[in-house]
Amino acid sequence: MPVIESKIDVNSDSYRANREEMLRLIDEFRGLENKVRETGETKRELFTKRGQIMPRERLALLLDPGAPWLEISTLAGLRMHDEFGGGGIIGIGYVSGIRCMVMASDSAFKGGTSTPMSVKKGLRCQQIAFENKLPMVRLVESGGANLLFQAEMFVEGGRGFANQARMSAAGIPQVTVVHGSSTAGGAYLPGLSDYNILVRGKAKVFLAGPPLLRAATGEIATDEELGGAEMHVTKSGLGEYMAEDDADGIRIAREVMAMLPWNEQIQRAAPRDYKEPRYSPEELAGVVPVDYRKPIDVREVIARIVDDSEYLDFKGLYGVHTVCGHGAIEGHTVGFIGNNGPIDADGATKAAQFIQLCCQSNIPIVYLQNTTGYMVGREAEQAGIIKHGSKMIQAVANATVPQITLHIGASFGAGNYGMCGRGYDPRFIFAWPNNRIAVMGPEQAAKVMSIVTEGKLRREGKPVDRDKLDAMEKGIAD
Repeated sequence: MPVIESKIDVNSDSYRANREEMLRLIDEFRGLENKVRETGETKRELFTKRGQIMPRERLALLLDPGAPWLEISTLAGLRMHDEFGGGGIIGIGYVSGIRCMVMASDSAFKGGTSTPMSVKKGLRCQQIAFENKLPMVRLVESGGANLLFQAEMFVEGGRGFANQARMSAAGIPQVTVVHGSSTAGGAYLPGLSDYNILVRGKAKVFLAGPPLLRAATGEIATDEELGGAEMHVTKSGLGEYMAEDDADGIRIAREVMAMLPWNEQIQRAAPRDYKEPRYSPEELAGVVPVDYRKPIDVREVIARIVDDSEYLDFKGLYGVHTVCGHGAIEGHTVGFIGNNGPIDADGATKAAQFIQLCCQSNIPIVYLQNTTGYMVGREAEQAGIIKHGSKMIQAVANATVPQITLHIGASFGAGNYGMCGRGYDPRFIFAWPNNRIAVMGPEQAAKVMSIVTEGKLRREGKPVDRDKLDAMEKGIAD
């Protein structure tokens, strides 16, 4: 297979300057992630007093030491509902040698109560588990829904329980450790799980707590009588196992996972021999411009991803602004679709055909998004950009193979759709810190708004204040 010959000079001033700026952006994001992870430290004394382990320490006990761990959506919801995001810790890791999806309540932050974004994180967690056939382990301690947001999350919260039922029907195991409260609607989390471990003296699982019960029926009962671990293990049958403390509950969860013959049941491709890329992936920070307006040949990115930097271009002389071709990652053949500019009619046609061929041969696709969108203008419209762009979108939407999207620069307009954006449910989306997603670029949006505003003023016979329009443009562009 042909080898990509890189034309990037890694000793040039421009490369070094771009690398420094990209690493600065990465450090900025890592700092935000660390800030989110450290929010619970202020509650350590409280957890210690209660004889409990901090949520992230529970997670560390659960996961196999030294095994890969991919945390997902750490920053989801940051500064939306509150300063520190959606709450909840989700990711893919290994428990007793089994690759699985893990979701842990971040009970150090507002008691682990759910916000609209934490519900979305939970749904995304379930989607990943379902699509990739990953058993699910939950470490639960939550005060339920944050009632300030109940109108925004009630319907989607029910979808989470429906997903649990569908996962169970599909034969995907679900193991839940209840470390504390799991009440009201949250009681259905263990109710719909396959294996439940409840921590003695801490777990509380009931539909109505003592105050609500007394108000509704006049009955007086304690937390333990209504939903304690001992009651559920000995009387209701909700719990399969009772743990003495947090660490013991996690030990039992690991034993349950070790008992499951999951690795023997699933079909997984055997490891293959492969060569590392000829150009170090570490160079990527300097290869891709921080400013999305600066051009780059996306093959320079591919050269630092694929085995031995070998890559077979598909229709390399046709629709040249859209790059399609085959390479391998750790021995597994992968199709690549990338952008060297706007997507024109020929590029869209090429991409649609390539997607269909990948589906025909069961080859997964990686999208390298860096496009300002589909080409516009008289020539583009007459060339059939709407029709051909629609074919590309249809091919993406109906693809039968796993698709993974990398946002490495611009992602504007329908180009986001044609390159398998979030709305098209790729298995995973990974975004670089220089990424920008919008209906259109900021400069274009500013100019459009200025033209529309000026046109309206002229139609109404009002004076046009150019200084105000310029200020409006600048405000939008910034």
